Amino acid sequence: MNELIKLVEKWSQEKGLDRVESSKQALKFFEEAGEVSAALARSNKDDLTDAIGDTIVTLIILAQQQGMNIEHCLAVAYDEIKGRKGKTINGVFVKSEDLEE
Repeated sequence: MNELIKLVEKWSQEKGLDRVESSKQALKFFEEAGEVSAALARSNKDDLTDAIGDTIVTLIILAQQQGMNIEHCLAVAYDEIKGRKGKTINGVFVKSEDLEE
């Protein structure tokens, strides 16, 4: 995984994407996330695989543009959720503080 991340970062540097305004990359992320939704709606596993990969690529580049690395971002997120309490409702995890009493 680390090698793939480095390859994506190198590719983005070669294309000049590492220096582009981050809002443009965020828009690209939302475009790719829409493709994830479309693939799910059509039950198309090949398109879903590609769209998930493309979405990860956009996030790697967005982190790079902000002087961050995706591994650190993921570690911070995991550290936040690892002890989280809550329950899954209709296939969605709802953290305990968001559950209605």
